Amino acid sequence: MRDPERLGRWLLAVVLGLGAVLAGATAASAQEDCPRGSLDKRFCDRDGDLVADTPADPKQWVDPASLIFAYTPVEDPEVYRSVWDGFLQHMTRVTGKKIVFFPVQSNAAQIEAMRAGRLHVAGFNTGSNPIAVNCAGLVPFAMMAAKDGSYGYEMEIITHVDSPIRKMEDLKGRTLAFTQPTSNSGFKAPSALLQAEFGLVADKDFKTAFSGKHDNSILGVYNKDYDAGAIANSVLTRMVARKVVDGAKLRSIYKSQTFPTTAYGHVFNLKPELVAKVREAFFSFPWEGSKLKVEFNKEDRFVPITYKQHWDVIRKIDAASNVSYACK
Repeated sequence: MRDPERLGRWLLAVVLGLGAVLAGATAASAQEDCPRGSLDKRFCDRDGDLVADTPADPKQWVDPASLIFAYTPVEDPEVYRSVWDGFLQHMTRVTGKKIVFFPVQSNAAQIEAMRAGRLHVAGFNTGSNPIAVNCAGLVPFAMMAAKDGSYGYEMEIITHVDSPIRKMEDLKGRTLAFTQPTSNSGFKAPSALLQAEFGLVADKDFKTAFSGKHDNSILGVYNKDYDAGAIANSVLTRMVARKVVDGAKLRSIYKSQTFPTTAYGHVFNLKPELVAKVREAFFSFPWEGSKLKVEFNKEDRFVPITYKQHWDVIRKIDAASNVSYACK
């Protein structure tokens, strides 16, 4: 290569190429070295709030033509399509985006949908929130509350009123229905409680079954398919109000402390301007006369929350139960 001009162009190309490689390596190294706590390696948490930061590079932000919304599958998702319709119309007006209701059938499917970029805004149930935060990049920001500011639900263990089971010790040798492993009230909290407080070990002192959802467990106990069930009493309250079950035919033998209820959040890489509008839609929604108000009864507003504060008790239950937030 004797032509000085050609040699100069070649050297420049080599230098630029090496510069691009080094820049990419530096960026990758910065991503790898960022603080993240228990978050998946795709995320960073430089502000220490335990949720994924918005990407620093605007090219990584998503601004979809349609926002996909899902409500936690505590019951048949189709039951809630019409319940959420008025709210989603309100969100459309505030955000200027078409909102699509996505009826998910399980917590795992909901988490995977957000992780894969197919879900932008959602309500995740109490127990699945930590996994959604750490593996899917959920950023929780709101929760339903009553006029007096109270919120949450209790885990109850219920049995049929005709059952001989009247106290927790009576569960020995019986079949107890859980919902699914990611559920706080449907599995994690009662599992820890039964062993720690009553010395009852699952599949040793009592038989277990997994119903899939809270309404399945409630109906199973109601129809005597299960001897007892661990459920979120907020779901039972709504089913009784809709006359799906007669509350007088069920007996509660245990009621826990109050836990935070479904948290609503957005995926971490949603465009910041769009995030602001999504949050505005939640906090400006007019509850009076809405289907949400009819369905959720006591709750009549969305209140701001943080995952770090409001999910502290849930993370402690998970830690005591050796629950891993590692993504599969």
